[in-house]
Amino acid sequence: MAKIKTSYFCNNCGSQSPKWLGKCPSCGQWNTYVEEVVTKEEKGKGSVAWRTEADRGTSGREKSRPQRITDISAKEQPRFDSFDEELNRVLGGGIVPGSLVLIGGEPGIGKSTLMLQIALKLKDKKVLYVSGEESEQQIRMRAERMVFKSDDCYILTEVSTQNIFKQVELLKPDVLVVDSIQTLHSSYMESAAGSIGQVKQCTAELMKFAKETDTPTFLIGHINKDGNIAGPKVLEHMVDTVLQFEGDRHMAYRILRTIKNRFGSTSELGIYEMRHDGLREVSNPSEILITQKESELSGVTIGATLEGRRPLLIEIQSLVSTATYGTPQRSTTGFDVKRLNMLLAVLEKRGGFKLGAQDVFLNIAGGLKVEDPALDLAVCVSLISSYIEKFVSEKACFAAEVGLGGEIRAVNHLESRIAEAAKLGFREIYVSRYAIKGIDLKKYDIEVRSFGKLSEVFRDLFA
Repeated sequence: MAKIKTSYFCNNCGSQSPKWLGKCPSCGQWNTYVEEVVTKEEKGKGSVAWRTEADRGTSGREKSRPQRITDISAKEQPRFDSFDEELNRVLGGGIVPGSLVLIGGEPGIGKSTLMLQIALKLKDKKVLYVSGEESEQQIRMRAERMVFKSDDCYILTEVSTQNIFKQVELLKPDVLVVDSIQTLHSSYMESAAGSIGQVKQCTAELMKFAKETDTPTFLIGHINKDGNIAGPKVLEHMVDTVLQFEGDRHMAYRILRTIKNRFGSTSELGIYEMRHDGLREVSNPSEILITQKESELSGVTIGATLEGRRPLLIEIQSLVSTATYGTPQRSTTGFDVKRLNMLLAVLEKRGGFKLGAQDVFLNIAGGLKVEDPALDLAVCVSLISSYIEKFVSEKACFAAEVGLGGEIRAVNHLESRIAEAAKLGFREIYVSRYAIKGIDLKKYDIEVRSFGKLSEVFRDLFA
């Protein structure tokens, strides 16, 4: 009989210790160690439940041998289509065989809906959807609401990894989906499902299965109160790709963001609209991020940003009013408040606008969170538009960074930003004069207005 013992694990990094420690020596965090029950493995038993070499016989991969780096094949990893353009984009062009993908998000945001929809969309692929949270009837009811139908999607409600692998042996699926990793339990550990040890063990078993069978595996993960994926931080290091599903549950739009990707870019973005029949892909997000206004309003501008290789035109809304209660407020939604304070200082020092006694509220429409410095000029124009109560033409957009000296600085990938603005019918775009060198502006059906200083832009717009 296996000997039962306890050990301590760090909630942040997963580091193990035989006794409780106030400060983790690995990551430096305080009060993160928790006690868990573990079982000492019997001699001869492997630590991973997926089949051993003896079980596989000749079907397993050959033992690894060192090779010269020049002798290794440099062929691009083959992918197959997920039949979802947004997911293809964030994965880097499609699903990679043998990849382990972790999808995290808040409760009720639509993680299970997204993965069930993908499972139903995949054509000529046998998909096993393993759920430890819902019954078969609940999953069938959700599938009935969707417009996609499939005879190759199989449902299994199970939490034991050993039982899951038995069914995998019989079914031999092309894609495996697990909802969620925190509900799985491995018999190799005595701790409860969702504990640090169990999450690490179950992920290790699934990773071994995915790599040895070239079966792409999707894991759905819960998040904690800090917005990070629940469990040890090592979980994100073990998987190949980490996707974050974001959005307000009370709004229709959802954002699928790449946090880590070993097979593609880490700055891609996918946008969906939550509807009664599932998630709809939003192929042109700029149209939904720009409000259709019935009248002209001050404090509203359009900025051209970039998410990965995808240009987006988003609406920036500002409200500047006299502070009546003590210290003026500085509040932002979707924009860095420290960068806002910097831009306000530039406007006051270099532009001569007295904003120190003003309440300032800034909002990025559509629920997006942006960090692109190319929005600086749009933010500054929006603030002054609200301050002096003069509106900006709805057919003008902005793409430039603002320096501390009040200079208009160049931004990268300007051509794709100009092309997106022209496609959406904008008549003029304001950029830095240092960014247009070498760009053929005649091929764009839009007027490109270039400036070197912030004061020049204000004179052109508000004079």
